[in-house]
Amino acid sequence: MVAETKTTAEAEKTRRAVRKRAKTGDTHLAGYIFISPWLIGFLLLTLWPIAQSFYLSFTDYSLLEDPVWVGTENYVNIFTNDSTFTKSLSVTFLFVLFSVPLKLFFSLLVAMALNQKLKGMNLYRTAIYFPSLIGGSIAVAALWRNMFGLDGYINQVLAWFGIQGVGWISNPDTSLGTLILLNTWQFGSTMVIFLAGLKQIPQELYESAAVDGAAKIRRFISITLPMLSPVMFFNLILGVIGSFQTFTSAFIITKGGPVNSTYVYALYLYEKAFKHYQMGYASALAWILLAIVALLTIVNFAASRYWVFYESEGGGTK
Repeated sequence: MVAETKTTAEAEKTRRAVRKRAKTGDTHLAGYIFISPWLIGFLLLTLWPIAQSFYLSFTDYSLLEDPVWVGTENYVNIFTNDSTFTKSLSVTFLFVLFSVPLKLFFSLLVAMALNQKLKGMNLYRTAIYFPSLIGGSIAVAALWRNMFGLDGYINQVLAWFGIQGVGWISNPDTSLGTLILLNTWQFGSTMVIFLAGLKQIPQELYESAAVDGAAKIRRFISITLPMLSPVMFFNLILGVIGSFQTFTSAFIITKGGPVNSTYVYALYLYEKAFKHYQMGYASALAWILLAIVALLTIVNFAASRYWVFYESEGGGTK
């Protein structure tokens, strides 16, 4: 009797295990079915074009003819015979060097101002974030061109005060500055991330520092900056990657001129691909850009151990 009861219990246990496995299998199957559209889209629209681009970078391909394998010839020509590559890369580095720190500075400054407990602060946050919603659009670039043109709004305002305007866009000495200013103006997303980081800093730290007699500037240097350093690092990485890909503003406002002073790398890549139809060459340029951005990202991660503070580690990263 006891043996029969034991056998029945084991059989019931086995049936439950089988039903559980079947239910789990159904759940997994449903998950695969729901994710399959995204997976198919990723394979066809992302992974396959990336693989194609890598292959085409080793070919002579003009869209009008079949690709012809040339090995590393495109890369050799880029680094040895292409002065425009060097020029566009230097312009892009200059753009990144100024636009990223300026955007970080102003976004942090505005985030700290918006972190105050004042009436109507939500309205101010929305108004300041709004430019980022229309940020890199063609309409904004066209507006910027009208503002900084020789007969633009900026020079009209200066004329009211008797000041002679200049060709902000047509002058090689100031044209890149207008693009840097536009990129800096679109700091809304960076500001929101900084604002979220500021709200995560424990107020007890500020209160304790105030009790100890620390001035506001001291509290900012000793508390705000270290506690906010992971957020700064995140914004820095995104800023560098995004700035290296800047295209719309240069394409709409200046077309890379005057005298190639705003001829950024992405614009050069675009013209090689869709103006000169050198798809193989353009693919090689794209992979070089990827390598440059990846290298800078690795360098930033390596350097972060010396200045990024993580609260869980009780100090700087190790």
